Amino acid sequence: MIQERKLSMPFWCVGNPVGDPFGPGVLTGVSSIEVAELLAAAGRKGLINYSAAHDDDLVPWDPAKPEDDLDESSEVYKTLVQIKKILTSGNIKFNMIGCALHPDPVFRNGGIANPDPRVRLLAAQKVMRALRIGSFLGADFFTYWVARDGFETQFSVPWDKTYRYLQEALNLVPRYCKANNLTIKHATIEYKPNEPRGEMFLPTVGHSVALISTLENPDFWGVNPEVLQHDAMTNLSPVAAVAFAMYMKKLFFLHVGSQKPGQFDNDNPPTIGMDGLKEMVSIIYFINKYNWNGYIEFDNHMLRTDTIPGDADRLAVRDKYIEMTVDAYRTVERKANQLLGENTIDAMQQSVWKDDSELETLLSEGNIEKIAESKIDYTQVVSEPIEIGALDLTVNKKLLGF
Repeated sequence: MIQERKLSMPFWCVGNPVGDPFGPGVLTGVSSIEVAELLAAAGRKGLINYSAAHDDDLVPWDPAKPEDDLDESSEVYKTLVQIKKILTSGNIKFNMIGCALHPDPVFRNGGIANPDPRVRLLAAQKVMRALRIGSFLGADFFTYWVARDGFETQFSVPWDKTYRYLQEALNLVPRYCKANNLTIKHATIEYKPNEPRGEMFLPTVGHSVALISTLENPDFWGVNPEVLQHDAMTNLSPVAAVAFAMYMKKLFFLHVGSQKPGQFDNDNPPTIGMDGLKEMVSIIYFINKYNWNGYIEFDNHMLRTDTIPGDADRLAVRDKYIEMTVDAYRTVERKANQLLGENTIDAMQQSVWKDDSELETLLSEGNIEKIAESKIDYTQVVSEPIEIGALDLTVNKKLLGF
């Protein structure tokens, strides 16, 4: 049983000014250097182990200078050097890089799945630059968030080509990493059902794992579900998504936050909000029960109400947000591990799941003749109670401290 996981706090969480579609950001902006300093301070406090970023969180993108990160005289290169030095001072490993294919208006109809090949070429160049930046900072992972690769109207999409565009772009990632001897060892797909587009081409964990199976190097690719947000947005189960990804050996790491099912992407910190406490505990419970060895990365922002406008508190508020977010996750983790040690819950689970090694072997071997000739006492099976309600009440009492 895993007791405590390593945690990653990304640049985009800390730097977020907390705007929404109805109003601009409340928090005064911070530079990537200032975010790095906040992260390093959190590392020195023992709160976090890793960080991550989109390329645009670190340095600006100029499409006319697709290789400015390689120019040691450029401001981009100098900024990256400074960020690396600051993170190292806080014992923070930079673990994941993503490519921002959503802010710039050129990507308004998609990035790597855009039907315009000129835009796809710009996206490919930007992805290669992001991979280099990640490798310079020591990243092990690259993440493709689906961003604006989606649609609002059915007749605007070249459906016979769109998934090929995705394949071509994703295949480019391991090829480029290998050709340039980059540090990046694996990549993930962060799926989402909608937002910012009306619909996404990769809306679920199942879509993502299926596409990965068609790629040139499927072992290079996995998924990083964002739980509870992305699955719960359309009333799917985050715990089922995590369990499926884990069973398929495609769960490379987890993004965590909180979400009210059926709403827009809340992106609240873990356990903060009207719903999600039990669901988050269940996810941590099962990944620990089955000894999944990955790490947890935050993907959320502070509540807009918790911000303070102006320069005076722009760093202090963000520092407090980091502490609160880590505290929220560790609280869930402690509760999940308490449940793992509850013999009553274990016994009730076994009563529901049953345990018959002989029948397990028979079914797993798939011998048609033996399965056909086997006899089961239907009357006994159908009359046995399946006490799931009692099990759930026991869990609820433990969650409430009884």
